Amino acid sequence: MKRILVLGLMILPVCAPAWSDKDVKAETVYDVTVEPMADDEETSASLAQYKGDVLLIVNVASKCGYTPQYEGLEKLNKKYAEKGLRVLGFPCNDFGKQEPGSEEEIVQFCTKNYGATFPLYAKVHAIGEEKSPIYRFLTEAVDSDEPEVKWNFEKFLINRQGKVVGRYRSAVKPESEELTVAIEKELAKD
Repeated sequence: MKRILVLGLMILPVCAPAWSDKDVKAETVYDVTVEPMADDEETSASLAQYKGDVLLIVNVASKCGYTPQYEGLEKLNKKYAEKGLRVLGFPCNDFGKQEPGSEEEIVQFCTKNYGATFPLYAKVHAIGEEKSPIYRFLTEAVDSDEPEVKWNFEKFLINRQGKVVGRYRSAVKPESEELTVAIEKELAKD
């Protein structure tokens, strides 16, 4: 009687790591990758270019009741730029579909109607499954009972070390005392 010996080879599939960039926790805003506007040569995909600056990051929209805040954002930009404030706008169509335009239309609208000169980045999602890395970082960095962005023109204040130090909902106007005092406090720090 012949014995047959069967040797089995275990073939394991080559798998991708069980983690993704969504699992990597950024320590500072400088660790986050963003998308510049398609034709914008001045903005970079890395926020590291702003190391040492105070940042005000805002999800913006052109057809929102808060859209006139563009004017206040530009005033902050001009008033505090020399002291190290950088206002950064991230167009977002998540809330009421109030930013439907193309990147070119968004830039034209902002510059024509509000004289905005601060950097605008590519459209992002601030909520949901497709939440962009910048908004994942911002909302996870804030200790809040309501971690999600609620509407257009929510503002996040970032200190010179790249950490979130303040969050201001849409109703807080850029020129409000609450926000300007917080900005000035951060600008006064080294």
